[in-house]
Order: sequence, then structure tokens, then C-alpha cells
Amino acid sequence: MENRIRLSGKFLVISVILVLIGVAALVYGFITDPQRTWANYLLTAFYFFLLSVGATFFLALQSITRSGWSSGFRRVPEAMMMYLPVAGLLMIVLYFGLQYLYPWTQHAGGADEVVQHQSPYMNVPFFFIRLVAFFAIWTLLAYLIRRASLREDLNAGSGTLRKMEKYSAIFIFFLAISFSLLGFDLIMSTQAHWFSTIFSLKYFIAAFQHGTALIFILIVLMNLKGHFGFLNVYHVHDFARYIFIVSIFYGYFWFSQFMLIWYSNIPEETFYYYVRWAPEWKSVWILDILLNWAIPFFVLLPVATSRQKWIVFVIAVTVLIGQWVDLYITLYPAAVGKSSVGFIEAGSFLGFAGLFALITGYHLSKASLVPENNPFIQESYEHHFESYI
Repeated sequence: MENRIRLSGKFLVISVILVLIGVAALVYGFITDPQRTWANYLLTAFYFFLLSVGATFFLALQSITRSGWSSGFRRVPEAMMMYLPVAGLLMIVLYFGLQYLYPWTQHAGGADEVVQHQSPYMNVPFFFIRLVAFFAIWTLLAYLIRRASLREDLNAGSGTLRKMEKYSAIFIFFLAISFSLLGFDLIMSTQAHWFSTIFSLKYFIAAFQHGTALIFILIVLMNLKGHFGFLNVYHVHDFARYIFIVSIFYGYFWFSQFMLIWYSNIPEETFYYYVRWAPEWKSVWILDILLNWAIPFFVLLPVATSRQKWIVFVIAVTVLIGQWVDLYITLYPAAVGKSSVGFIEAGSFLGFAGLFALITGYHLSKASLVPENNPFIQESYEHHFESYI
């Protein structure tokens, strides 16, 4: 099998059609229901941004820990992370929907004491300065990591490996700070009177979980086409362990946030959960916990199931659906006020998915699918370990 993929005409046509469906859904939505459409735009744009940044974090983590088992698959997260600059451009479009999404833009300087107190930080110019700066630096680091990886294909040596490790370490350090602020800015500030100090940690964990899930899905799909022939049960087990472990962290942060607010009994904070426990949202709230924590936790807990490729594949799809549900229950009660799922939501999701597929597929096709000169590639080919459970 050739160590390079070629994008088929069918793939390109389907992806472009999906993008057009997304454009049509957004245009229809902006005309008929701009409030709901801007909330959905933020949801979907943030969803695919999480997948890209989660894949970049996965890649950086593998680099700084010199993980050999995953080195044969690194071109998949590399391709996914190249979506970051596009995600940044799509976020800038939010400028036109500020009035629908962020109440602090409407009450700045007014009688609202909370908004006034936040105004030195939460104001429109500084909001977009942070947004542009974060995406610019993430994109630069992603480009440097990718360039070092591709140069290794041409000139094998420890120099490129050290560069990948250096850029990966810088990326993780910067991401830890910037992602927290971006989570507050883009998502939590849709409810200006509510705050949680661990809110962004929950989404950081979610990005890692869902980015890893999509990496695994893409690897399995390409394996069906004859690529990654060295994929074995131990690789599957390692991907499953990432999804499993992060589902525990996800459940931990979710419960910690709820526990702290409930135990503190602060009326200014409890309304967040009070609203989502209303009959209209309760089932979605429970579904969020099932998809993101309970199902991956209990299904992947036994070693036997975590080594079954198709079981892990189904769980990966499950948590990807769960991430959409989580963002929906976070954004819609505040930004829309009622539950609405229809053509606007489905169409725009398909559009973003088509765009993500085009960018990821393009970058996958521009390099060798397996980095043969990576010093850990043999370890990836022969990956195995003993299990004592």
C-alpha cells in the first residue's frame, strides 16, 4: 500500500456539498431566526475548534513524552491541527453576532454592576485582541511542529525531533493559559452573571477526549482502506485508555463544578443548574452525562472491550455526539432560551464537518502517511505490552 493517500473525486464532491448545505442553513437561519443561528454558529465553530486543538494537544503530548506507540499515526493529528487558522477566522465572524450572544456587550457602562466590574477585561476590543493573539500563536506553533515533522521525512536526525519536542512544550505551556481565557471569553461569558473557575478545565479535558476520539476514528477508517496495516489491539487499547481516563476527568470536573456551587449555596451561581434542571432541559442534561462519562467509562473499563476496535470506534462516535450535546446544554438555555434542533443545527454542523474534512484530507494527502524516518517508528510497528488485569 502506498505511503500516501490521494483524495478521491467522490470525497471532494461530498465535502463541498456538505459545505454548501452548511452555508444554506446559516443563510436561512440568519434570515429567519438570527438569535438561534448565532448561538448555533458559536456552538458548531467551537465544537470543531475543540477537535483541532485537542488533536494538537495529543500530538504535543506524544512528542514531549517521546511516546513510540503513536508515532506511526502522528500525521493524522498533524492534519487535524491545520484547521486551527481556519477556526480562528471563523471565530472572528462572531463580531457580527455579539449582540445576540454576549449580554456584556449590550450593558457595558449601564446600571449592571457585574458587567461594569468586568468591563476592564470584558470589552469588545480586548476580546478580539485576545482572540486573534491566541489563534495566531497556536497557528504559528502548529506550523512549526508540522514543518519539523515533515523535514524529518527528508533529513532524518535528532535535530528535528528536538525541535518538535521544543515547540510542543511551548505549545502546551501556552495552551494551558490561553485556552482557559478563551473558554471564559467565548462560552462562559454568554452568561455574564455566572462564573466557574474550573469551567475551562472541563472544556480543556473535553478537547483532549474528543480530539483523541476523532483521531482514532480516522485511523480506523483509513485502516479499512488498507492504510496503517500495523494497527493492532495494543494501539486500540492505548487509544481506549485515553478516552477512558479523560472521561473520568470529565465526570470529575463536571461534578466538582456542580458540587462547589451547590455546597456554597450562592444564588448568583445556582441558577445555572436550576435552569438546566427544568423539564425542557433535564433530559438533555442527563444525556450529556451519559454520553461523555457513563457510557465510555463503563464500556471501556474491562480490558476485553477496550481492545475491540469496533467497540472503541462506537464509543469514540458516542463521545463526539456527547460533545455536541454538552455545548448545546451549555449555550442554548442562555443564548436561545428554548430547545431547538432542526435544519439550522443539522445543516450548519454538516457544513463545518465538510470544511474540516476538506482541510484535514488535504493536509493528509500532502505528506507521507507514516513518518518512516521517525526514530520511534519501529516501536510503533511492534507495539505491545503485557496486561495483568
